[in-house]
Formats: sequence, C-alpha cells, structure tokens
Amino acid sequence: MVAIPLPVAILAATSLHSRQSPESAPPPAAQGGLPNYYGSVRQVTRSDFPDPALLYYNGITYAYSTNSGSGTHIPVATSTDNTTFNVLDGKDALPGLAAWENGNNVWAPDVVQIFDSATVSQSKFVMYYASGTLSSKGKYHCIGAATASTPLGPFVPISDQPFICPNIPTSGGAIDPEGFLDPVTGRRYVAYKQDGNAIGHGGSCGNGVAPKQVTPIMLQEVSADDGVTLIGAPQPLLDRDEADGPLIEAPSLHRSEDGIYFLFYASNCFDSPEYSTSYATSTNVWGPYVKAQRPLLHTGNGASVTGPGGLDVPAAGDGLVGFHGRVNPDNTPLVRAAYTARLVFDGRIVGFATS
Repeated sequence: MVAIPLPVAILAATSLHSRQSPESAPPPAAQGGLPNYYGSVRQVTRSDFPDPALLYYNGITYAYSTNSGSGTHIPVATSTDNTTFNVLDGKDALPGLAAWENGNNVWAPDVVQIFDSATVSQSKFVMYYASGTLSSKGKYHCIGAATASTPLGPFVPISDQPFICPNIPTSGGAIDPEGFLDPVTGRRYVAYKQDGNAIGHGGSCGNGVAPKQVTPIMLQEVSADDGVTLIGAPQPLLDRDEADGPLIEAPSLHRSEDGIYFLFYASNCFDSPEYSTSYATSTNVWGPYVKAQRPLLHTGNGASVTGPGGLDVPAAGDGLVGFHGRVNPDNTPLVRAAYTARLVFDGRIVGFATS
C-alpha cells in the first residue's frame, strides 16, 4: 500500500455557452452565479491510474481504474479524507474474467451500489467495465458486468456473455460504461460509448481519415433493483462533431439541483494534447443535449494538467469528481495519473469550487 501526497494546482473554468444557434439554444443560465470560478485540482496518484471511477461508501472513497499492463485487471485505491489516496498494491477488484474476454485491455470500470428495495438496505455492488473480446484477440471491446458484496470485491462476472455489445462490424463495439441513478425518478441507466473509431480508416485514434465513423454516447436503461437487467433498447444521446476530433468518449451523467442533466465527455485522442473534457446539458435524461462552446478541462488552461479526460461524477461523496491527466506531456512513458476536483452547478453552467 502506497500513500500518495497531493500536490495542488489551480484551474480556471469560465462560464460556457451553447454551440447551437441562438434560435435553438436553451435559456441562458444565471451567469452572475459563477463568475470565472477557480478551484483546487489535486493530483492523487503518481502512478498510472487512468479513467478513475469513484465510489463513496461508509466513510471511504474507493477509486477504480483501467489496467496498466501489470496483470491486475482493475486496480483500486482508497481514501478516508479525499486528500490522501492509497493505491492498494496487488489488489485486483476483478480477479476473474468471463469466457468471452481475452484477458487483456480491461478498461474504464465504474462501480455502483444497489439497494434492496424491500429492506432499504445495501444489497450488492455492480461493476461495469469494458474488455477486449476473445474472438478479436482484444482488438474490439464489449461491456461486461460483475457483482460483489463489498466495494473491494472480488467482483464476479454475471455471465459468460457480454452485458452490452453492439454489432462489432457495424459499430465497433462498446467501451467506457458509466452507471447513473436518477435521484428524482429512481430509474437507473448505463451510459457508454459506441466505439466507432475501432472500425475507422486510420489516423488519430483510428478515426482521423475520412469517411469518419460515428462514436455516439449511448444510454441504456437497466433495472433499478439489480442494475443488470436491460430495459428497452439503447438510445444515442450525443455524437462527435468536427470540434471533437476523431471521437467523443468517457460519458458521465449528473442531475443538478436545478433539474439540469449534465453529460460530461472527453474529446479527441487520449494520447494527444488536444484530449479534453467537455459537457452538454438537457432537461431530460434522454436529451436532446446541447454542447457547451468550450471544454471544461483542457491542456494549458491553468491546471498544469495535460490531456485531462475520463471525468467521473459519483452518485455521492462530498461533490468530489475524478479524472486523469498525462504526467509526461511527450508520452515517454505514457502515464495518466488520477486527479480530483469539486464542481459547482448553476443553471446550465458548471465551474470549479473554490476549495
């Protein structure tokens, strides 16, 4: 177990407006509420810990990450104060994989807590994750689901078949699952990226050469009781445009106290300095979503973070969010450390808390 001290950087986040025309834009937010917020952004790991997903449970914040080629499928870190995170050496939250998985490239986990509606008590934890398929030797990904009785696992896959797997020849598969429980309706969802760039024609992240593939963020409703029973068909929420480069990915949903749904996502290729975090807003979880004009987080905007992406907004936990950034701007080696921050919402605007 390694304790990681937390260097602090300062990030400027400006108020953002719609990319849409004035005729189709939503009513403007109360901009006086968030006048150029500045907030503390903390690096919480020195080691590679990309796509950090946060879970707050019984006074402990758990963080889960994409694997880093160490043989551990899902690394875990914990914190009791959201200031010092401990990476649990040798701990694998998902030690066993399903028959459809090739054993490598386990990416972007997210863990949610499922409550027993009959007893109003914690029943289990569900992990959603992307994994390379055995049939493609890891080239293409689908989404798996696994359950455990504790946040540390061991999580056990629910089936020998993928949980969500769009047709690979036409869609490219799926990655970056994110669970979301609507705090008002009580409905539960899984957002994910249709991995179109996996069947692209080359260039940046495989999708920089025309004709470019779509990489939509999809939303799938699941049972609120178990988190793994699919309800209806998935629907697209948002897709890439030219400003997003070859793709959008890493969705995370949040409903503000004002009743606005915020869909956070990453744009551009993960290994480029243009990789950034943006958001879109809607008054309905199914959309339509309106993209903000500028990224919320990007290289060079004051936080000393290169290529920030994979932002995760957990269901609870003191307003904390997690994301990753590249430690070495030239990618030698590629190390994506975990960072945390706190967000503030006002209408359709999001900024960073002052502390």
